[in-house]
Amino acid sequence: MSDESLTVSDALTDERVVADRVAKLARLRARGVEPYAYSYDHLHPVAEAIRMFVEREERNGDATSEEGEDNIWVRVAGRLVSKRVMGKSTFAHLADRTGKLQLYFRVNDLTADYDLLDLLDLGDWLGAEGTLFRTRTGEISVWVTSFHLLSKALRPLPLGKEEVDAETGERRVYSGFTDVEARYRQRYADLAVNPEVRDTFVLRAKTVSAVRRFLDDRGFVEVETPVLQPLYGGALARPFTTHHNALDMQLYLRIADELYLKRLIVGGMERVYEIAKNFRNEGLSRFHNPEFTMVEFYAAYMDYEDVMRFTEELLAYVAHEALGGAPVRFGGHEIRFDQPFARFTMYEALREIGGVEVETGSEDDLREAVRRVGVSAEDARSMGRGKLIDELFGALVEPKLIQPTFITDYPREMSPLAKPKRGDPSLTERFELMVAGKELCNAYSELNDPIDQRERFESQTRLAAAGDEETQPLDEDFLRAMEFGMPPTGGFGMGIDRLVMILSGSPSIRDVILFPTMRPE
Repeated sequence: MSDESLTVSDALTDERVVADRVAKLARLRARGVEPYAYSYDHLHPVAEAIRMFVEREERNGDATSEEGEDNIWVRVAGRLVSKRVMGKSTFAHLADRTGKLQLYFRVNDLTADYDLLDLLDLGDWLGAEGTLFRTRTGEISVWVTSFHLLSKALRPLPLGKEEVDAETGERRVYSGFTDVEARYRQRYADLAVNPEVRDTFVLRAKTVSAVRRFLDDRGFVEVETPVLQPLYGGALARPFTTHHNALDMQLYLRIADELYLKRLIVGGMERVYEIAKNFRNEGLSRFHNPEFTMVEFYAAYMDYEDVMRFTEELLAYVAHEALGGAPVRFGGHEIRFDQPFARFTMYEALREIGGVEVETGSEDDLREAVRRVGVSAEDARSMGRGKLIDELFGALVEPKLIQPTFITDYPREMSPLAKPKRGDPSLTERFELMVAGKELCNAYSELNDPIDQRERFESQTRLAAAGDEETQPLDEDFLRAMEFGMPPTGGFGMGIDRLVMILSGSPSIRDVILFPTMRPE
């Protein structure tokens, strides 16, 4: 049988199941049961109900009986994830965001309502109340005295067979929702059947909260800047374009927040940050999604050395807050955010780790070197010196930097918004932080000389004319803002998605974005 016929067969089976559930829906309504409730006043999350029972046992010993006498009354709600009928009794499991709990139904307790269980399916949302007890097999359960259908699921969830290792307690699911592509497309089903996926996004929320708390506590003000911009800037990337009908003008989805945040520094808001969605019109990969989240901050009177120390403190704090002190494990490595982080200049890293000397090489030498690492001759011809060095670094050095490592002092061509390095104006006061083989943070001593900034923009314009599609366009309004005077400033950007990948041990950026960009089905 071909793969196509298997797919068609599966689809037909799925539609037959949906039709069967729709028929049950009609039967429920004929019985006077409303299958889609307005609300349910459930009092106890599953984890709280279990905790209450365990604490009662610890205080009183086994003060319960199988009949559910002298026990704790609870009211719980969640999805029905298992059901097995045993004559005049039924066992089921209900799962909510905090865990899973067994339900015990008996015909003598439920009388006329008992046969409604025949019309319930896995995936239905159910509310139940009764008393807690422990079964002969030792499982904490609810002896149900009444139950209410809260929402009828018409499509079956891809629930698999679950086993728990008796020694380690590790949960294993077989024949469940294992198609990775389908899981990303149907995140609602992925979250419903895989608690560990929900855990990842709870960790993401804790990470963002910790970043925000760290900055707020140090006098930073959270702001919002435009997503739709008449000029894109703040990074070297291709933008998404759109059209504003009323104004009849082309607009760009922002690729970074930088130029607007620095306008605020000019305006006297000395410490600002934004946690924001950015958009870059680039390919998809394990580490790249066209829509991604970054935190950027700018602080007057700091330079890149100050920001490096600040970054060490920030990441140590966030890792501890998000994981509660647990170790960070990614790709078979334990990542240590112990201070201070390792440091190399860009040229040192290429020479000592990558095995190439670029400081004295000509552009022809660099083009030959990038061809050896897989860049086509045609692409290499359109690259300036900075882009050529960046390609070599990405191929020869970046994958080898597992523990947090600052790479500093980038060539001027690679950093059109950073101040020249004191003592060597061919370089800039810029660093990137590499962790687990990828860039995590990017920061500068921000350029605040408007004349120098104009020259850098004009240099970028020449690169664009030569065919480089990832350049910084000349922004006259930003230059005007700088001409009003910008104080010495340290700037910083960090990818939230990549940080969550590292903290959660997730191998793909799609694992930490609820709804990643996908090709059409």
